[in-house]
Amino acid sequence: MKITFLGTGTSQGVPVIGCKCETCTSQNEEDQRLRSSVLLEFDNMNIVIDAGPDFRQQMLRTNISDLDAILITHGHKDHVGGLDDVRAFNFRHKIPMEVYAAKSAMDDLKREFHYAFEKNKYPGAPNIHLNIIENIPFEINGIIIKPIKALHYAKSVFGFRIKDFTYLTDVKTIADEEIDKMEGSKIVVLGGVHKMKHLSHFNLYEAIELLKRLKPDKGFITHISHMMGCHKDVMKELPDNISLAYDGLSIEIN
Repeated sequence: MKITFLGTGTSQGVPVIGCKCETCTSQNEEDQRLRSSVLLEFDNMNIVIDAGPDFRQQMLRTNISDLDAILITHGHKDHVGGLDDVRAFNFRHKIPMEVYAAKSAMDDLKREFHYAFEKNKYPGAPNIHLNIIENIPFEINGIIIKPIKALHYAKSVFGFRIKDFTYLTDVKTIADEEIDKMEGSKIVVLGGVHKMKHLSHFNLYEAIELLKRLKPDKGFITHISHMMGCHKDVMKELPDNISLAYDGLSIEIN
């Protein structure tokens, strides 16, 4: 399985309109973050986790022409705002896009993209097939997906474990039994918005604390705000097995 970070930022990521801070004016590509998303490539299919407003740009710059499914962590705009652009895959393959999400996230999608779910919809509207998931494992083309439930302030969100890879962003609290599902993962990706306390997100230090508990071979921080600071500076503060992720980073896991 190949994992590519399509985006590692937040809606307060880089560049922020009008901001002249060191991060927003950085020319380092590792500081140029689109909204958080990852591509998972298997022998027989491609899956993306989340499709935020930068989805189209992410697909184009990664040269992805085939996409089999999209997993949705939750229904906030920065994670689903680009779903309209699945229509390009509809036109190419003549089939609906398979989207997997919790019932609450599906309700958000039906409000946001109501025109895609109308009984007599416009012929050019995106064609999306919604698959409701609960907090139990499910399968896509032989690949087992294990949801991991957490809270984003008071909003329920899902992370996912696929084989020995775990991805969990936009989380503030998580129960021990859900952390147990992450144990033994070789690669763990956690959201860590910046260094200060946050109402609905792990900050950097809370993410590091959980990664130290899990002891993966490698931990990555994603969903990074411009307030985190520049990539090169933050990297100096991190333990050896923990890194800030960056857009375009690819890793492979057996």
